[in-house]
Amino acid sequence: MAGDPYKELGVSKGASADEIKKAFRKLAKELHPDKNPGNREADERFKRVTAAFDLLGDAEKRAKYDRGEIDADGREQFRGFGGGGGGRAGGNPFGQQGRGGAGGFENIDLDELFGGMFGGGARPGGARGGFGGQGMTRGQDVKATLDISLEDAIAGTTRRIQFSDGRTLDVTIPKGAADGQTIRLRGQGAPGASGRSEAGDALITLKIAPHPVFTLSGADLTMDLPVPFVDAVLGGKVPVRTPEGTVNMTIPAGSNSGKVLRLKGRGAAVGGKRGDLLAKLMVMLPEGGDEALTKLAEDLRAKGRG
Repeated sequence: MAGDPYKELGVSKGASADEIKKAFRKLAKELHPDKNPGNREADERFKRVTAAFDLLGDAEKRAKYDRGEIDADGREQFRGFGGGGGGRAGGNPFGQQGRGGAGGFENIDLDELFGGMFGGGARPGGARGGFGGQGMTRGQDVKATLDISLEDAIAGTTRRIQFSDGRTLDVTIPKGAADGQTIRLRGQGAPGASGRSEAGDALITLKIAPHPVFTLSGADLTMDLPVPFVDAVLGGKVPVRTPEGTVNMTIPAGSNSGKVLRLKGRGAAVGGKRGDLLAKLMVMLPEGGDEALTKLAEDLRAKGRG
């Protein structure tokens, strides 16, 4: 990395650790490759900024750099050999520890630095490949929650989610999705160390929003079904709303409020199997009253059958 790491981050040499971290986080958001696709200049700047923070974000390496013991690339500076200030010939270009070794990029809290960029917490990834046999840090997994409707969970669909860094992803909701189910999008998490190792994944947790008509109970759906008084007494067919549309349900004669009727296979879908729709009857009297109905009720009460 050519240049002064302090200048790359835009901070003074007396900047605190928090100021350095804040400056890096701001620049990382602006220069992230996902926000600048195909922009080689931004990509190179992102790498330089990351390398600068790799140096200044480590207290021990920063102190060595300030004392002139290492250069901006982490190479040791030797003195007394012809007045030379160059790095060691051959060997590791990142110093004794290497970029992926102790005190290097692996010690940076990527969860803290990048978690806010992708709208959720992240968990540490494993080490893959790398320099000097030490391995490079895989990008962090990022997490987000996606609210979907009950109908979307049953039928399946595609929904777009936007992260706090401005990125958008299309998430395929499978048929029969369950509340709390997590969908993994490979390689859509935080970038790996210095943008060279494998990116993490995006973990999208589905949350089924409350429905104005149906209540989810396992794989079944429950609902209240208003039934006209006449159909409750004499029997008949009444329209019933289902997740796929309206169907007619047969109401047995003499049905009371609280009676539960079942529509097979009209519920939610859990594990690929549809549940049932359970309709709880609510017998409705005619609005405004009815003289004949009132007379009937009075006669029944007189006979002790009310």
